[in-house]
Amino acid sequence: MIRVTDLRKRFGNNEILKGITFEMPPQTVLGVIGASGSGKSTLLRCLNGLETIDGGTVECNGVRLEAGLSHAEYRRRVKELRLKVGTVFQHFYLFPHLSVVGNIIEAPVHVLHSPKKNAETEAFELLESVGMKQAARRYPGSLSGGEQQRVAIARALAMHPALLLLDEPTSALDPRRINSLRILLRTFVDRGHTMIIISHSMGFLGGVSDNILFMEGGVAVEYGPTDEVLNSPKDPRTKDFLKQAE
Repeated sequence: MIRVTDLRKRFGNNEILKGITFEMPPQTVLGVIGASGSGKSTLLRCLNGLETIDGGTVECNGVRLEAGLSHAEYRRRVKELRLKVGTVFQHFYLFPHLSVVGNIIEAPVHVLHSPKKNAETEAFELLESVGMKQAARRYPGSLSGGEQQRVAIARALAMHPALLLLDEPTSALDPRRINSLRILLRTFVDRGHTMIIISHSMGFLGGVSDNILFMEGGVAVEYGPTDEVLNSPKDPRTKDFLKQAE
C-alpha cells in the first residue's frame, strides 16, 4: 500500500506541496497530471527520498517518512525506502561507460549484494521482457531515446521495487513507441508492480492508469478513477486544464 498524507514541501518561503493526500492499492497505476510548476516532479522526488519533506507522511510497504525525524533517522529510512521505490527519470541517467547489462546489474550487485551471475541472468530476462535482449552488450551512447528508456525501466525493475515512479516516460517517443510502452507497463502491473506516472499525454494515461491525480499550485485538486477524471471531472479547475490539454 502506498499512502501519502498531508504532504508538504517548502523551498525557502515558497510552499511547493500544500498538503497532498492520496493512497493507492498494490498493482495499480496512478497518473499524475497538471501544468508545469504544479508540483508533480517535487511530489515524485519526495516519494523516493530525493527531497526531505517538511510536513505530513509518506508510507510505502512499511517504510514511513515523516517531518520532524532526526537527520540520521530520516536518512536511514530513505535508504530503506529506496530499496522499495524505483525511479525512471525523464533523462535516463544511464552510465555511459557501462554496457546495457552492466547498467542493469550495477545496483543489484553492489546494493543488494546479489551474486553477479544471478544478477546477469535476471538482467537478460528483463531485457527480453522490454524487447532489448539483443542490445545487452551495447553501450548507452549507441541507443536511441526509446531504447535507452527501455533499458532504464529494466534497470529500475532489477531492484524489485514495490513502487515504480516514471517522470514523463513518453517525452522521447513517437506514437507507435508510446503505444508499445503502454502495453509494456501494463504487463509489469499485471505481474505485481505498482506505478506512479507523470505525463502530459492524456491519451497515454487514459490507456495505462487506473486512477488520476490532478495537481494545481501544489494542491491535489481532484483524484479518482481515470475515466471519471478525464471524461467527467468534478472540479472546474480540472475541466479547464483538460480543455487546454486537448
